[in-house]
Amino acid sequence: MVLASVARVTAETPTFETETTRLRLRRPTEVDRGFHATVHSDPRLFAHAPHVLGTPASNAAFFDAILDHWSTHGFGYWVAENRETGMPLGWVGVQRRGEHLNLYYRFVTEAHGRGLAREAARAAVALATEWAPEHRVQALVKDHNAASVRTAESAGLVRTGEQVVLSDDQPDEPPSSVFEAPSVDRVELLDAVTRLDLLDLWTRVNDAGGAVGFLPGAPAESVAAAIGTHEEQMAAGNAVGGALRLPDGRLVGWAWWVRTPNPLLHHGRWLYRVMVDPDRQGRGFGRLLMAGMHRLAREDGVELLQLGVRSGSGASRFYAQCGYVEVGRIPGAIRVAAGDDRDDVTMARRVDGRPLRPHGGD
Repeated sequence: MVLASVARVTAETPTFETETTRLRLRRPTEVDRGFHATVHSDPRLFAHAPHVLGTPASNAAFFDAILDHWSTHGFGYWVAENRETGMPLGWVGVQRRGEHLNLYYRFVTEAHGRGLAREAARAAVALATEWAPEHRVQALVKDHNAASVRTAESAGLVRTGEQVVLSDDQPDEPPSSVFEAPSVDRVELLDAVTRLDLLDLWTRVNDAGGAVGFLPGAPAESVAAAIGTHEEQMAAGNAVGGALRLPDGRLVGWAWWVRTPNPLLHHGRWLYRVMVDPDRQGRGFGRLLMAGMHRLAREDGVELLQLGVRSGSGASRFYAQCGYVEVGRIPGAIRVAAGDDRDDVTMARRVDGRPLRPHGGD
């Protein structure tokens, strides 16, 4: 199985090329100049802004800028190819624009309506969240371009309420709305406001049926006690929280990395209580939270990541997309209700994304 949205890594140096379920996203080379010109000269792809349709001169300058960005920063806009056939389908990725990373996506007409731009944009935003947290991802989109708005939102970006006038806007053209990705912030100590926000989030995730340690309807006091236990781990230096926050600071996701007491296992961490606001499901927030959690683990020098999931919850499929593989299963270990026993499934991955290799001994 090819892991979705996982950067290939050699030693400690990431190669920012990746594969999703249907696409290969690779660094462009000079041989892609013609495809770039074809895409950016197709009037069907510029129906919402025909005045920016590419010319031979502007296409050449744009393509040169893409190659220069890769040479300078080591990442940038990818060529999106069909994984099975190798056929190029579009351009997608992030590039530096001031203090932000600009999310860009443009696919050939024949690829529209299949969710490919969303799939590719999610990979781009997740990689940026994991590897470039100092620069938030932004997309500048005209509101009348409904398809582009949907792609930005489905990639995890949220409308900030800001609008900007672009340098190539026509005098009578409306400004572009600013969409921005959430951040994943390290939390080593809960303040009173964050504790209350987390309690509210966790309770709502419980009541929505999320597999985060309790059944729906669990009293807030029980959740608060669980938070207290994690706070004790944090105070002892054995846990760190990851808070997924919108650009306005609202808490919409949470998870913990926990170190076990055994010093033989201190190069690894266990992931606990991964939760996303149930009102914001389907927006790619879970993938962004995991990307940020991988960054936090890497910053702490962690090498091996482990987590447990309940069978039948659909979580295994999600974590597989984040690079995890099943390494163990205890059938019927979790009793959800009378007559409803689930398997306790253990999954793992390396921080650097390389394959897990067994020792091979007894």
